[in-house]
Amino acid sequence: MDLSSFITSLTTSFIIFVILMILFAYLSTKPGNAVVYYPNRILKGLDPWDGSSSRTRNPFAWVREAFSSSEQDVISMSGVDSAVYFVFLSTVFGILLLSGIFLVPILVPLAYTEKNPNVKDSDGKNAFEVLDKLSMAHLKEQSNRLWVSVIACYWVSLVAYIMLWKAYKHVSDIRAAALKLTEVKPEQYAVLVRDIPSSSEGYSRKEQVDEYFKTIYPETFYKSLVVTENKEVNKIYDELEDCKKKLKRAEIIYADSKKVNPEGVEPTHKTGFLGLVGKKVTSIKYYIDKIEELTPKLEAAQKLTVTEKQQGAAVVFFTSRVTAAAAGQSAHARMIDTWTIMDAPEPRQLLWTNLPKTYYERVIRQNVVYFIVFLTICFYMIPIGIISAFTTLPNLRKLLPFLKPILDQDAIRTVLGAYLPQLALIIFLALLPKFLMFLSKAEGIPSESHAERATSGKYFYFSVFNVFIGVTIGGTLFDSLKDIEKHPNSIVGKLATSLPGNASFFITFVALKFFVGYGLELSRIVPLIIFHLKRKYLCKTEDDIKDAWLPGDLGYPTKIPNDMLILTITLCYSVIAPLILPFGAIYFGLGWLVFRNQVLKVVVPKYESYGKMWPHIHLRILASLLLFQVTMMGYFGVKKFIYTPVIIPLPVLTLLFAFVCNTKFHRFFQSTALEVVACPELKERPDMETVYKSFIPPSLNAEKGPDDEGVV
Repeated sequence: MDLSSFITSLTTSFIIFVILMILFAYLSTKPGNAVVYYPNRILKGLDPWDGSSSRTRNPFAWVREAFSSSEQDVISMSGVDSAVYFVFLSTVFGILLLSGIFLVPILVPLAYTEKNPNVKDSDGKNAFEVLDKLSMAHLKEQSNRLWVSVIACYWVSLVAYIMLWKAYKHVSDIRAAALKLTEVKPEQYAVLVRDIPSSSEGYSRKEQVDEYFKTIYPETFYKSLVVTENKEVNKIYDELEDCKKKLKRAEIIYADSKKVNPEGVEPTHKTGFLGLVGKKVTSIKYYIDKIEELTPKLEAAQKLTVTEKQQGAAVVFFTSRVTAAAAGQSAHARMIDTWTIMDAPEPRQLLWTNLPKTYYERVIRQNVVYFIVFLTICFYMIPIGIISAFTTLPNLRKLLPFLKPILDQDAIRTVLGAYLPQLALIIFLALLPKFLMFLSKAEGIPSESHAERATSGKYFYFSVFNVFIGVTIGGTLFDSLKDIEKHPNSIVGKLATSLPGNASFFITFVALKFFVGYGLELSRIVPLIIFHLKRKYLCKTEDDIKDAWLPGDLGYPTKIPNDMLILTITLCYSVIAPLILPFGAIYFGLGWLVFRNQVLKVVVPKYESYGKMWPHIHLRILASLLLFQVTMMGYFGVKKFIYTPVIIPLPVLTLLFAFVCNTKFHRFFQSTALEVVACPELKERPDMETVYKSFIPPSLNAEKGPDDEGVV
């Protein structure tokens, strides 16, 4: 990328960001937009602008409000997982800021002042761009100045170790404090039991589970809830709820019509596909009849389900959360494939259809999914590499010569060079998350939070292998293909020599992500437009209006891997092209500020895992650090630096650090420590019936007879 395209990209991205900030400052003060910009506060019964001066003061008052908020404010509004995400952002920001303070003022002048007219870039040419002269590419081979880069590698690694150690301890404290609270959390009094063996004594599943746990925990066992196959009852329940919602809409439409005509006009619809074909009926009467038909049908399906469709999994409840925590981490059977027990997830995040899957079925599914992911990563790199190759202007001219007249125009060339590669990459990556979530749930994972962590891990590896490595090689793929074919071992060298030439691309990629991405996130232009369109043309009931503005959560399966990609890029270029460090620091610093506002006012979390995402985050930060260290070993080798072995201890130290952290901290994130839940304040027994009922699925949450109780 030439200097003009680089400056154009940064300037226009910044202008877009400023425009979006001004729009946000104006639109967020309008009462009609409160449900878009303050939904979290509204759902908690708070006044949107209570304690806020953003309506009357300067348009950037939200910045001060975000800075002045405490970690406890975040937890009270959006939970522990949100607070842990901010620990991640602040930790990475600290790593990049402290690294940049040392690297930028020392390494940039060191590279720029190197006198070496014969040095070649990644294409083997002598024509260096201005930005390339600020990177390690401008240093001579075997230069003594490379020693400073060695010290820089150690500095970045040391800063990362210190910051990550403090962060792990802090997150552990946050998790412990949340689990110690006296507030009754149903999942703390329950365990999830899977792989229940078939009974040889003619017991029902429920009788079998009750007898088993009464024998082991005679004083604290409360009751069990056996999982059932709910496909049919769920279908009827969903249809019934849909009819109730449509009946309410039809009644409101009929009432509104009476304002124009006293007699009113009863709404009608067609019973066929999407209401476009079929017999025309009066909506109110049709839905009343349908509800009367479905209600007894649902009751019959519920009775059939709880008596005849019991499966090999259950939720077991205890009157003591210490007992529940101990049971969740104890071996209850000699064989690994029977009576598998774990801490119960929150009721709202259970994946009911996955619970009855047997141990060996889960193992097979997991291995098959990993194999599919491996193949997808390998084959996905091909289109990513082609995209990165096609979207560089030199390769566009070479591969599509008929575009030369267009590409020769200065204005078009500047705009395409500034945006085309980054936009193509961002759009291409947007296709992945749903597919990866589908694969994660197919493994037999029992909870939503676990599935999102698994999806996040898969997406991270996609990002690193297909974006970082794919784009790095892809830009010089066509020029290097013959050399790689003749000398397969040269691919590592090609990767290393390609790094400096792609630095400007990744700097603008990071800038585009935080300027435009964060601008759209904060301004919420798209959700605002969609809400007002739905409200005007589609919404009739209060429930319709709420569904139109109800926001989602932070989207951890894509948010964290995207952040990890930026971290990986920034770390791997931190010594080679130190100018990327300020951009990486701005990405995480501005992200902390923007998402602080979103978490306090907008985001509504759909589950709480009490920080279980952190070990996943910590491990992948270390993976990025390890990739940085290995990359630097390769690049020092390309520079023919004879003292390259002095870098070898760094990957070893990183692996050792990961082992120590895992040994010291990780156990507490797998299962609840007994000292945490054994609080003297919890002497009184909670309302166990409320705890029990919170786990019953909505489709079965009807009054049952005594013979049916305890089955879902």
